[in-house]
Amino acid sequence: MTTFHADSSITRTFWRYAIPSIAAMVVSGLYQIIDGIFVGHYIGFEGLAGINMAWPAICILGALGVMIGMGTGSVMSIYRGENKLEKTKVALTTGFWLLAILSLVAIVCIVLLSENILHAQGAEGKNFDFAMDYINVLMFGGFFTACATALPMLVRNDESPNVATFLLVVGALINIVLDYLFIGVMGLGLSGAALATLIAQAVVTVLGIHYFFTKRSSIQLSLNEVLFSRNKAKQSLTLGSSALVMYMYGSFVVAMHNALMMHYGSATTVGAYAIVGYLFMLYYLLAQGIAEGAQPPISYYFGAKENKKVYQIFKLALKWVTITGIGWVAILNISPELTTALFTNGDQSLIAETIVGIRYHLFAMFLDGIIVLVTIYFLSVNEGKKAMVISISNIIIQLPFLLILPKWLGIDGVWLAMPISNIALIVCITPMVWNHLKSQKIIPEIPLASVLQPQNSISMK
Repeated sequence: MTTFHADSSITRTFWRYAIPSIAAMVVSGLYQIIDGIFVGHYIGFEGLAGINMAWPAICILGALGVMIGMGTGSVMSIYRGENKLEKTKVALTTGFWLLAILSLVAIVCIVLLSENILHAQGAEGKNFDFAMDYINVLMFGGFFTACATALPMLVRNDESPNVATFLLVVGALINIVLDYLFIGVMGLGLSGAALATLIAQAVVTVLGIHYFFTKRSSIQLSLNEVLFSRNKAKQSLTLGSSALVMYMYGSFVVAMHNALMMHYGSATTVGAYAIVGYLFMLYYLLAQGIAEGAQPPISYYFGAKENKKVYQIFKLALKWVTITGIGWVAILNISPELTTALFTNGDQSLIAETIVGIRYHLFAMFLDGIIVLVTIYFLSVNEGKKAMVISISNIIIQLPFLLILPKWLGIDGVWLAMPISNIALIVCITPMVWNHLKSQKIIPEIPLASVLQPQNSISMK
């Protein structure tokens, strides 16, 4: 059974997947954002710096979840478009095995490397201790961190975007309550923040796996069908590897910025960078939600060889990623004090540095949304290599800016490195995307300027 009905419009199909996906991504981001709010108010800038420095290590588990969720989800949707249910089941269960195996490997790596990762960022004193507290607790349940990231994506690719959103809402609500209890009431610091996150992720994992064994799932697994296929694993990892690199790119960039901000600034600057990161995350997760919401119908229509509809979905996603990004930039610049106050306890030096970060670091953040959309588009149409090229380029292109600009401009150069590198990357990848759309006959013969024009509802034939 498929939900891509002939009497639906492309716009309705897009929003049916995009809205739950946006909600799911924004809600999933609340794990980090809520931690930041409680840490900022109850612990202060040292706690914010500590949790930001812990992120590059913890991110490894989230990256594995994204890789398996996006890769396996794309394979599932392509097989569904080809009406191959048994292969869809094997792709899903192979994804389960990958989550179990790779999360164990990741936990070992994090335990061995976490101190070195923190020292490389310049962590010292209280912010080092806070970061280790956060990492040590989460390592007890790293499997849940990977699964809580991947399972909502897999559920969404099983034609249940609303269930995927429900899972994340439940997890976020649990995290809010436990953050208040563990940090605000019991005073457990970053250990409490990590414990709250871990319990919430465990609940999401149990409910998500259980879903696939119920009648609500179109796949409806049984215990004797939890099989592993090397070919499906290779296919999932190949498609999802670009998402892994894209996610790890975020971890690498955070680590680089932390180190440079400790060198050219202080722990207060790193705390300000953490707040700017939370504000950026609100848009980035929304953009990623739009992109991931477009992935199931793009993969389905690509598998069904309905290329015109692939283009129409992509065009809608591009328009909304751009509009929402520009809108959020405007809001942040109009009222930076109001948005910053959410994460502080009145520390004026922290607020002042955060406002500088908003002005310099986030002025072109809508380009990040376009980059993630293009990456997921290539992943959705079985072009994993092109998606990988963009993801790797996103890392490489930032390095010269991060190394050169701070020498010229000091701390302002650190803030400016990412937006300027994103402008350079967009200039490079725009012809690549356009040529692919034309070569696959996905796009009609129309001028490039019309891509961002408003999309009217189009009846699906």
